[in-house]
Amino acid sequence: MYQEDEMSVEQQIEELRAELSWCDDAGERRQIEAELRAAEKRLKRCNRALRQAEQAGWQ
Repeated sequence: MYQEDEMSVEQQIEELRAELSWCDDAGERRQIEAELRAAEKRLKRCNRALRQAEQAGWQ
């Protein structure tokens, strides 16, 4: 479960980074950057939850 969530968030981050690479509208860039920061925070939470589950013996 956690690994699937992590992969999904990682994919979203890659897509947002790709959008940033070609976006030239300042307002749209700010929106994408905000979404990217939020996705990076979700990935950190996902990674933390996965580590905690692994430490608790979950496979």
